[in-house]
Amino acid sequence: MSSLFRRAATTVRAVTQETAALAEHLLRYPSGIPGESWPLPPPDCAHDTHRPVLLLHGLFDNQAVFTRMRRSLHAHGREHVHALNYNLLTVDVRSAAELLGRHVLHTREVYGGEQVAVVGHSLGGLIARYYVQLLGGDELVHTVVTLGTPHGGTLGAHLLHPLPIATQLAPGSSVIEELRAPAPHCRTRFLAFRGDHDALILPPGLGELRHPDLWAENVLVTGTGHVALPVHPRVLAEVEAATAQPPTRTAAGADRLSA
Repeated sequence: MSSLFRRAATTVRAVTQETAALAEHLLRYPSGIPGESWPLPPPDCAHDTHRPVLLLHGLFDNQAVFTRMRRSLHAHGREHVHALNYNLLTVDVRSAAELLGRHVLHTREVYGGEQVAVVGHSLGGLIARYYVQLLGGDELVHTVVTLGTPHGGTLGAHLLHPLPIATQLAPGSSVIEELRAPAPHCRTRFLAFRGDHDALILPPGLGELRHPDLWAENVLVTGTGHVALPVHPRVLAEVEAATAQPPTRTAAGADRLSA
């Protein structure tokens, strides 16, 4: 009985947290519609290291979902954080990944050839992975952090019919199968966060990044849903650490549990 009570209490907290995060995001959503101006202006400072970070939102969303994350990164001295807005009704992961690639290339040129870190929420994480794994982006991107991304697809894609993107997000789609292909030369580090109360990644295990050739670490954030991941304090702290500088590869990271 006590175990059942604990599970029920955890679920209630997760639902409350998700509802609060969603309400906060809906209030901020209009502020994220205009998007940033591209191309980027040259930096007005002469730091030896710029450590640029690009943020990529999910389907039906915009850059406002990263408001807290941007504040957190700025608070830690990260001045060069940029969010991309793409078509809310994007129909193709591949074309969105190509667009991301153009932004990554431009960002690297602006900041003196430094590698870029990319943080993607939901579909944004899948787009970032596609670019790095299949379009040669691993030369330019040292780290990809994904938040609530359907790495194996999601049965929730059936709720998106008749949108064309639904076919690419379904398990076993052509996009998901492309991402299963061998990638022995991919050098980018992946850090994949997923919430244990994510109602959009179904079944939950499809939110894990499982690929024998990729340098990937999966982190399960307990008591957290889909919308709350980009504002979760532990996630914010780990994103700051993971994007701070190009990592040195030692071995594939073990899966972790984060409260």
